[in-house]
Amino acid sequence: MARIIWRVVRYLTIGTLGFVVGAVALYVYWVRSGPPLELWHTEALTEEFTVDRATEIASFQDYLQLEDRLFAQLEDQIYARTETGPEFVLARYSTGSAADPHHRKPNWNRSFELPADNPAGGVLLLHGMSDSPYSFRALGEALNQRGYWVIGLRLPGHGTIPAGLKTVSWKDMAAAVRLGVAQLASKAGPESIHIMGYSTGAPLALNYTLNVLEGADAPAPASLVLISPAIGITPAAVLAKWQVRLAALPGLEKFAWTQILPEFDPFKYNSFTSNAGTQVHLLTRAVAQRVETLAAQGPIENFPPTLVFLSTVDATVSTDAVVDNLLEHLAPGRHELVLFDINRNKVNSTILVSDPGPLTTRMLDNDSLPFALTLITNENNKTTTVVGHRKPSLSAKTVTEAFNLAWPRGVISLSHVALPIPPDDPLYGQRTSPYADATLQLGQIDVQGERGLLKFPADWLLRLRYNPFYDFLETRVIEWVEGTGS
Repeated sequence: MARIIWRVVRYLTIGTLGFVVGAVALYVYWVRSGPPLELWHTEALTEEFTVDRATEIASFQDYLQLEDRLFAQLEDQIYARTETGPEFVLARYSTGSAADPHHRKPNWNRSFELPADNPAGGVLLLHGMSDSPYSFRALGEALNQRGYWVIGLRLPGHGTIPAGLKTVSWKDMAAAVRLGVAQLASKAGPESIHIMGYSTGAPLALNYTLNVLEGADAPAPASLVLISPAIGITPAAVLAKWQVRLAALPGLEKFAWTQILPEFDPFKYNSFTSNAGTQVHLLTRAVAQRVETLAAQGPIENFPPTLVFLSTVDATVSTDAVVDNLLEHLAPGRHELVLFDINRNKVNSTILVSDPGPLTTRMLDNDSLPFALTLITNENNKTTTVVGHRKPSLSAKTVTEAFNLAWPRGVISLSHVALPIPPDDPLYGQRTSPYADATLQLGQIDVQGERGLLKFPADWLLRLRYNPFYDFLETRVIEWVEGTGS
């Protein structure tokens, strides 16, 4: 009997190992047979900021001077070696193409600083992973018009080539944040600095704030604004660290990438590295653990007022994590979640999954939230008109406010990338916008035909790129900043 059991175990072990080896071999073949790697996937730009250069690059002006050298290197190593002509009209690194960011003045891939006379305060804008300062262009300009000294920080690894994210560390980005804060403190005073983070920029803002609470950094932010915050991420990003390790093996260089696509967006990488996912995972885990540690003694009392904007559905980050890993740990009364619901018009009910917005129900059913809740949702299921339902902290009472806003035709929800972008954005806005770029407009591309013809995935066309309720978001941000420490 023991011999039979031994044989069964041996055969199962051999079969399992064979299956694993076969699966790995097929995966390696699939990865290696994908799109070829281009210059922007393989080159290394050495004039990039890292935490190891923090002694040499000790101020924001030093950072900008290094950025000048970085973009000169980008010109020499990438643009000068990339072909031009009609066939490259959508190639970001082809000089003179429709996707060439040099067409746009300023080049929003770079850090920007918007000064103000007698500033009312300072605002530091932190974009997301694979993104650029462009995503905060509209908010930055609006705040500057209100008298704020604004810095849109280009985070290390961004705004140049996707390969910049193969080696970047979240600690490099955190060190750059400190330079931005120090610059604002010198220009607008240390008492009225507001930090706004979009996507991965949100945990970077939280990381700096936690450093302040632990006595490692200063000055303290007067408030935080977090948009589509990456407080928790999808499981795929957690697994990416194994691809990073395999990419070091000869012949497996493509394992450094979770996605290889043509680069046709002038202000955002389409290709994505395994390391980028790993760094987001490390950053969000570190922030969540530190928040939990601080909250072990009770709700965190001295946390700066925090305003969060979130879509109830988000394919990039965990929406529940914003509540579970942050807001529920903060003392009541000084924080707010603005939640954009799905379009609950009954016409959509037949084509949507059964519960497309579970966070909405969870928030409405909880009458003891330690933060205020504003839900932007349909007035009823017979109309596309939206209203705001507001619940104060620790309250079951809901007040409804009319906004004179409605869902655009065909839009069923917001998306991770949509929230900070206005409908009239010249690149990502509505196709009917009078400000739309006649050369390249990525907000609404209406194409139909046979599958397999496009250079990029069809779901790229489905994702909403602008926020139809942006005016509400901008107004709420300005009210928040002006009412907290300015």
